[in-house]
Amino acid sequence: MNKTELIEEIAKSADLTKASAARALDAMIIAVTTTLKNNDSVTLVGFGTFTVGERAARTGRDPRTKEAIKIKAAKVPKFKAGKALKDAVN
Repeated sequence: MNKTELIEEIAKSADLTKASAARALDAMIIAVTTTLKNNDSVTLVGFGTFTVGERAARTGRDPRTKEAIKIKAAKVPKFKAGKALKDAVN
């Protein structure tokens, strides 16, 4: 499912116009992104939790030259599915 299909499903399920569903989905994405930028987490009970993880600096290899390169430490978004979502999938 892509974003357009998700918007159509939200519109149908919530009895909204596609434009309203698109605005709601965009607002949700912005809210989650902003919260993660502030190093907070977003918990949707029954669905899951979005958090920010830390990836340590490490040494990698350039595949073309085989030279060692340094890869900087980074913050990465993570998602852990909630029990209800796991149960629904299984």
